[in-house]
Amino acid sequence: MSSSRTTDQSLQTFASEAAVTMERKINLKLQNQMPLPYLPRALVAADPCYPDGTKGRDHHNMSVLQQHVSFFDRNKDGIVYPWETYQGFRDIGCGYLLSIAAGLFINLGISYPTLPGYMPSLLFPIHIKNIHKGKHGSDTESYDTEGRFVPSKFDEIFSKYGLTHHDALTYEEISKMLKTNRNLNDFNGWLLSFTEWKILYNLGKDEKGLLHRETIRAVYDGSLFDHLETKRAARMNKN
Repeated sequence: MSSSRTTDQSLQTFASEAAVTMERKINLKLQNQMPLPYLPRALVAADPCYPDGTKGRDHHNMSVLQQHVSFFDRNKDGIVYPWETYQGFRDIGCGYLLSIAAGLFINLGISYPTLPGYMPSLLFPIHIKNIHKGKHGSDTESYDTEGRFVPSKFDEIFSKYGLTHHDALTYEEISKMLKTNRNLNDFNGWLLSFTEWKILYNLGKDEKGLLHRETIRAVYDGSLFDHLETKRAARMNKN
């Protein structure tokens, strides 16, 4: 009897003296909804609705984080230059000013950690092979430090912060999540996380102002970018 009680307590996800653990709940059913949810996936962004990742997507043996970034490698040479970042943002429907700012600040901030050597480059290239070295803090940790996708961490976005809809986030819930995820004195991480989610919300929200789970999942493996590019191209062809 005593052993049973100890086991139950050791699996408990909240502590009565830590109210925050009761407010930000963990999905206890996740392990029944998909296999090995705590196993980081190297090749696919998996969740209960997409246990094998995005249907029909060729991962090219790249990590999920590499797939996310490779959309912006417009000539597919393994390197993303500022003008390619700019073009990628334009192709998913962002305006000129935002695309210019993205090309400047993203490459400026991420380029050096991904370089193969120690000498900086004034062209500010991002080497996709080393993109895991450019991962910033104050994020959801849905990418691990090697660029793999962690389903349990992705699920926590919704179990902790999706309080009005179980499969979508409001703008207020995103803001609360960003504030909660801030690491101490990580100003660069704060800014990058805010910018990423602000852009994603503006591009992916529905008519009710909700950012859905599948839209968020698709941005992690880059399939959302492909969808937005196709959608924009079709709209321009009509005009």
